[in-house]
Amino acid sequence: MSTIDIRAAAGPEDFAAVRSLCLAYREDLRAHHPAAPALVSLFYPDPAYTDLLDALPGKHDAVLLATLGGAPVGCAMSQPLSDGSLEIKRVYVAPAARGHGLAQRLMEDLAARARAKGVPLLRLDTMKTLSAARRLYARLGFAERGPYQRVPEAALPHLCFYERAP
Repeated sequence: MSTIDIRAAAGPEDFAAVRSLCLAYREDLRAHHPAAPALVSLFYPDPAYTDLLDALPGKHDAVLLATLGGAPVGCAMSQPLSDGSLEIKRVYVAPAARGHGLAQRLMEDLAARARAKGVPLLRLDTMKTLSAARRLYARLGFAERGPYQRVPEAALPHLCFYERAP
């Protein structure tokens, strides 16, 4: 079995790998469901998304990179919210690397980092049609809730929101 490594992204090579994974994530989302292209354009528009990725770590308090056999295959991030909680963002594992538990390990690593900082809550949102992600969040103890920040009205029917203590 190939070696799995989850680490904080550090240095130009790691951040380039995370940027590449985030762009693949956006493309996977676009192809996922007929409603997805409009949502992706709303939440991940060009050039704002490119600017966000070029500025990594930017507003994120953690940017994680997952490797499998030394190859970058996954990422996850968290960013502080104004109420002191952390929002989990862009949890992604490349299709060829799925089935190794990487998304769960990325989520657990973000939770451990939040616990160590004394963060009271982890929050996230996802598309209602991303059933594998929703199963993972439920398995990790996330409870569904309403929106935790302003979301465009047109997006609300397509999203679900979660939170849990770290």
